[in-house]
Amino acid sequence: MQVTKSTLALGLAASSILMQCVSAQTSNDSAPPTQIQVPNRPSTALFQGAQGKQRTEIHFDPATQVVTIKMLVQDPKGYFIPNIRRENFAVYEDGVRQESASVEIEHAAISLGVLLEYGGRYQALNESVGEADSAAANQLLGEIGADDKVAIWTYGDKVEEIADFSDARDALGSVVLKLRTPPFSEQNFYDALIAVVTRMHPLRERKALLLVSSGLDTFSKANYRDALQAVGLSDTPIYAINLGPMLQRYASVSLNAGPYAHIDWKGAESKLRQFAAACGGRMYSPEAIVDLPAIFDDLMENLRVRYVITYRSTSDPNVNRARTVRVELVDSRTSGPLRIADASGKTVHAKIIAKDSYIPRDTAVPDSSN
Repeated sequence: MQVTKSTLALGLAASSILMQCVSAQTSNDSAPPTQIQVPNRPSTALFQGAQGKQRTEIHFDPATQVVTIKMLVQDPKGYFIPNIRRENFAVYEDGVRQESASVEIEHAAISLGVLLEYGGRYQALNESVGEADSAAANQLLGEIGADDKVAIWTYGDKVEEIADFSDARDALGSVVLKLRTPPFSEQNFYDALIAVVTRMHPLRERKALLLVSSGLDTFSKANYRDALQAVGLSDTPIYAINLGPMLQRYASVSLNAGPYAHIDWKGAESKLRQFAAACGGRMYSPEAIVDLPAIFDDLMENLRVRYVITYRSTSDPNVNRARTVRVELVDSRTSGPLRIADASGKTVHAKIIAKDSYIPRDTAVPDSSN
């Protein structure tokens, strides 16, 4: 039989397709199977800029030798990765795997300070500031639980405490209803931030500062570097909601350019981002009030939710010696790396955020019987 060039070409094409299919099948067969599947998440982070080092915890009970690790597992966009089971965590202390480890998910109660910009030299923008403050405060009231504590401060030319941590949730609701258009005043932002960060320092439980601000400062005694140093030395993460984009839009639509064209919005935003990054928090820049619910969901998840691992330590009982800790995610069937995928089958790369060492003496849980 005579083989034409066209027949030969078709045969070669079919052979090529077959080889590609075999290659793809081989590639799929060699890929590790998915053991954990998680919901699809947005392709971009809700917060802007790099997040600073987040705070995690290790506690040691000298009576039982039990170690408790509170840690985060996140995807590259900073979203919490759920559904990881106990058998997928491998915990090593001083290089030795701890076989007694148990795992739970914690949704912790929080102590939240709220600092609201409530006054400004640009009087025409204050109505927009007041609307944003009220919307953020009302959204917050829908997020806090019975065991949470909240204190609220406002600032313009001075800091005013309008609710302290002893106030009940109903009392906070009545306070929020009183928020109106802020007065015409200076914006002593740096002074206010330093004062409130200092006020938050004695709190020992899970805590954070919610900062609702444009980042503008007009008359503080302290400067930006003073405030950044105070924030960096504190143990309170700051979650900043940047009012700049909303105020810029209001100014461009409702106001003549005038003095508003000369406001350094980008500089103020950069400072807010640095404050959040310096203490392990996040900065959000909503374009409109309707963006706030998703922002608060992200904020509260990042603040509240932790994987909690507990195990009885097999290390040397010397409580003055530092012990190393390492946590890995493993496939319980193969002991190899754990493969996590979303609902679309796309691999999700997990990042473990946990302390890598502890000294038992310094992390001892207080004896509750005393």
